[in-house]
Amino acid sequence: METRLEEFKEYLRKIEYLNAASGLLYWDMRVGMPKKGIPYRGKMLSYLSGEAYKLQTSDTMKEYIEYFVALEGLDDVTKAMVERAKKNYDQTKKIPEERYIAYVELTSNAEAAWEEAKGKSDFEIFKPFLEKLVSFNQEFVEYLGYEKNKYDTLLDNYEPGITVERLDVVFGELRDAIVSLLNKIENSKVKIDDNFFKKSFTEKEQEEFSLFILEKMGYDFEAGRMDVSTHPFTINFGNKDVRITTHYLENEFRSALFSCIHEGGHAIYEQNIADDLDGTMLGGGTSMGVHESQSRYYENILGRSREFWTYFYPEAVKRFPQFEGVSFDEFYKAINIVEPSLIRTESDELTYSLHVIIRYEIEKELINGKIKVEDLPQIWNAKYKEYLGVEPKNDAEGVLQDMHWSGGSFGYFPSYALGNLYGAQFLGKMLKEMPDYNKNIAEGNLDEIRLWLKENIHKYGSVYKPAELIKKVTGEELTAKYFIEYLNNKYNKVYEL
Repeated sequence: METRLEEFKEYLRKIEYLNAASGLLYWDMRVGMPKKGIPYRGKMLSYLSGEAYKLQTSDTMKEYIEYFVALEGLDDVTKAMVERAKKNYDQTKKIPEERYIAYVELTSNAEAAWEEAKGKSDFEIFKPFLEKLVSFNQEFVEYLGYEKNKYDTLLDNYEPGITVERLDVVFGELRDAIVSLLNKIENSKVKIDDNFFKKSFTEKEQEEFSLFILEKMGYDFEAGRMDVSTHPFTINFGNKDVRITTHYLENEFRSALFSCIHEGGHAIYEQNIADDLDGTMLGGGTSMGVHESQSRYYENILGRSREFWTYFYPEAVKRFPQFEGVSFDEFYKAINIVEPSLIRTESDELTYSLHVIIRYEIEKELINGKIKVEDLPQIWNAKYKEYLGVEPKNDAEGVLQDMHWSGGSFGYFPSYALGNLYGAQFLGKMLKEMPDYNKNIAEGNLDEIRLWLKENIHKYGSVYKPAELIKKVTGEELTAKYFIEYLNNKYNKVYEL
């Protein structure tokens, strides 16, 4: 059995290598590839994906799966490895190879079209690609099958086990809590000025400060690097090469800073995954929701806390003369200002989940064929006006603001809001086990937090499913109560409610 297991791992490594090579080509495409190289790059990616597809659906893979599924008493890692391989095999086997390869090529071209469309603020450029992407996903759902809702099949790709039925309830609770708190804040006498964040900040200034904070967080630059892209992202090729990107805005100090902290949270997760998960296909985060719990924990729960800025505010004042005369309290409140906005990635911590709910509702309707791609700009704008009281002036700040659809990531968006819930629940456990939690943060000692996350969450990679992991770490099922309590406690103080 041990011999067969090593052979199986070596076989899975071939798939990992192909996926890593595709990932590296993708990273290069996003950060530095010349525009004219896009069509050929699409063919390269489709070829590599086709080779990985062949390995995932081969008779050899089938034999390995059948052999290990029949065995009893497998350890957690081997059991999870076999389950993951079987799920991938079953899914990919149901989708015709030529359709899968065509889809991969479409996504690489669609991402380039999205970049152009966003740059020109013209949805018409991206529309034909998006129509094909939606059609492909609807086709794939039919191949894969579904029970109650077509969208459930796509959700399961990013958050195993979650359903529309469950999300409607959780997001309903979250929406009601946010709206209630927003109403109180609107009636607050506290008015926060954040104009000092909108002065001119050079790219070099922003980059140096972001790198300083990332190093304090524990992001390992010997196993990673930071570059610039249109939309910030994290990508990994094993746990020893985890890269992040950011995007600088001259007149918005918070944008690049918090995107760096956010992506740093993703990257630290990947860097801390156990070495012995190499060759198991488990060497990545267990779900996008849990992944987002780490990035949004670092970005918001930690990165927007009073204790965090107790340590980093003096450094910011030292580096940026733009903050001369700005008190700590003014700075801290401006970091946490609540102001409904158009852009998801620039939104405040409180209203962020409403952006996610809008996208969730649109995707759900798209995949179920209840709305058409051509109507998306109007639907998008109407929902923003209804939910957040703001209306996009153009497509770039509206329906084209996110890159996810161009990459075919339907079912991904709910993970962002789920990440908020997971993160706050993990925090509840952390506070019980770390009596010096706040003191350490105020002194700039973030290592204990990173090590706690590594030992309780990161090192397991994808060995445990999200529901298993949250129960293992906190002793409870997923609940919204911790995040709702966190929001109320924080904003009651910030706005003196």
